[in-house]
Amino acid sequence: MSRRTAAPLGWLALLLAAYLCAPLLSALPQIGTSDWRGMDVSTLSRALLVSVASASVATVLIGLGGIPLGYLLARSRSRALGMLGFVVQLPLALPPLASGVLLLFLFGPYSPVGLFAQGLTDSFTGIVLAQVFVAAPFLIVAARSGFGALDPGLEDVAATLGHGPWRCFISISLPLAWATIRAGLLLSWLRAFGEFGATVMVAYHPYSLPVYTYVAFGSQGLPAMLPLLVPTLAIAIAVALLASWRRRIEPQRIDDNALTAASLLVPRPASSRATPSSPASPAFPVPPASEMQPSVDALPTPSLRLRVWQQLGEFKLDIDWHARSRRLAILGASGSGKSLTLRLLAGLTEQAPQDAAGISHASHASFCSLIIGEESLSALAPAARELGYVPQDYGLFPHMTVAEQLAFPVGAQAALARDWLLHLGLSGLETRKPAALSLGQRQRVALARALVRPCRLILLDEPFSALDTPRRRQLRQTLRALQNELSATTILVTHDPDEAALLADEILVLDQGQVLQAGKTAALFSRPASLQVAALLGITNLGAGRKCAHARIAIGGGVELIVDPAAIESVLDETVPLLWRIDPCAVRVMDSLDGAQQAAPGVYPAQWCEPTLSAGVWLTTVSVGGMVLSSTQPPSDSSNRESTGSIGNAESVSAGNSNGRPGGQCWVSIAPQAIDVWRAQGPPETQSLPEQLTRGATASAA
Repeated sequence: MSRRTAAPLGWLALLLAAYLCAPLLSALPQIGTSDWRGMDVSTLSRALLVSVASASVATVLIGLGGIPLGYLLARSRSRALGMLGFVVQLPLALPPLASGVLLLFLFGPYSPVGLFAQGLTDSFTGIVLAQVFVAAPFLIVAARSGFGALDPGLEDVAATLGHGPWRCFISISLPLAWATIRAGLLLSWLRAFGEFGATVMVAYHPYSLPVYTYVAFGSQGLPAMLPLLVPTLAIAIAVALLASWRRRIEPQRIDDNALTAASLLVPRPASSRATPSSPASPAFPVPPASEMQPSVDALPTPSLRLRVWQQLGEFKLDIDWHARSRRLAILGASGSGKSLTLRLLAGLTEQAPQDAAGISHASHASFCSLIIGEESLSALAPAARELGYVPQDYGLFPHMTVAEQLAFPVGAQAALARDWLLHLGLSGLETRKPAALSLGQRQRVALARALVRPCRLILLDEPFSALDTPRRRQLRQTLRALQNELSATTILVTHDPDEAALLADEILVLDQGQVLQAGKTAALFSRPASLQVAALLGITNLGAGRKCAHARIAIGGGVELIVDPAAIESVLDETVPLLWRIDPCAVRVMDSLDGAQQAAPGVYPAQWCEPTLSAGVWLTTVSVGGMVLSSTQPPSDSSNRESTGSIGNAESVSAGNSNGRPGGQCWVSIAPQAIDVWRAQGPPETQSLPEQLTRGATASAA
């Protein structure tokens, strides 16, 4: 179905198009009345040759300087360059004769430049100088727009793949902006070809086509004009056809390249390899036994020391992290500084100068010190850090096919590329460009591109955030399997605690640029340092309290939890902030109590809350002392409860008698031994428990 266009738009467009076509159509009746015999073919040919040659030379000169200038203007935020960008566009606003006068001030026979280099005016060189001055802004504006529309992150990705600034410009920025630049070049050529005002002031001789047309009109009148317009129209049509021409780019082949370091891929033993038909882990070529490398777990794990300090406006990022695992994760809410940390690790953010040891001596400068093992990467450029970087949008180059993407990294090896294509389910997609790939396929191509060359560090910036749930789960497992085969250290940035738990052995928890907690994954999930950390980790049934008596902790709302005496016997000061946690399986919810239950320890009054849904399972939730607890056990003493819904319906959990509705009275039984208690780390919790939980839940949701 065709799209409907607003009526005024169509009429206005046709009105202008008719006006532009009318002069061309009005020339048709003049064909029979024009003076074709009086045309000076020799002079016309020389003038045409001068215009074509001078416009071509001027366009080459404009391209040599205009493309770099447009790039600098697009990439720089300097006020000086901004002012320069305004000045170089002024010839567009000047009358052509005024441009000629300015050029005479500079190149005229009595100017300093004219006295030093005589013959600049009234020469072919003078024509070129005039054309460059009036036509260059067309290319500069086009190049600036073309480069400004590009994502600077693509150059950053190219830098992490081992390429320097020049190669990034030639291979990434220039091809992507070429369509706009080519239009600017054609406009510049046409403007130079048709230049009259500045040319007639600077170089009246030799005749260019516009100058000769002016001279012929003055001597022969209008009947002699049509023969002069024919070559001009022919050239304009040829340029228009050139502008519409598209060259078909054949996909690049992946050639074998010798590795300069140990292979990134560490093969698994043949006995543990999956069969080729296995969808989860396609087989790799099995090397000879003599070439087998040790498993990743048998290799020494290099430590990673990261020291970061950076300030952006009111935001401050301050990290001091010493990790000793190969699989790492940085967890935090949006805006906590996770992606900025990853860019600093990759060397993509401007930093203060550092010495050979990677230490910055500037007292208030932004810097990043990165040491892996005994080697400092702090002073190295991104291209020299030997790392793989997968940004949030995957950073695929739009003009490259899958095969070209994998061949682009410096040191890419064909054997590894073919293995990863097979391993990640990308076989048969080698000739496709990113626009023809799904999000999941793009993510796998980005991973494969990061793995086709030897690297010591792999940085993954929320690689699964744009995927649907089934694909996200599948690719998480795929990445987990890949981590078992890689000798490189992987650092994953995520806001998903399940993702971090699966893919990392150590986690750094960030909030607003500050480290909340860092350590082994199991330790963080078992005993988070604060309620905020617990919320970011998605941990439920956890709260703060203080010791109020032997084997008791006050949690607020007048409720005192009875705990195992051994859990808090080392806490002598009742002002020490404590954290406690209860397994949802240990929380038993009851509608009513009998005499024996009322006398039992660990029974607390509570109120029903709205049930919650976790992984498709409805959980019973209650409030104890203002603290919301979840239970995986069905409520007991429910013989009088009505079955008004199916098991999977939320109303089947909370419906029934009045006590089952939110706010109704109930009871909770918690065994003292089921309550884990530990000291809170960091500053004491000053907010009320509901406020803390609300703040932590908000951060986790973000």
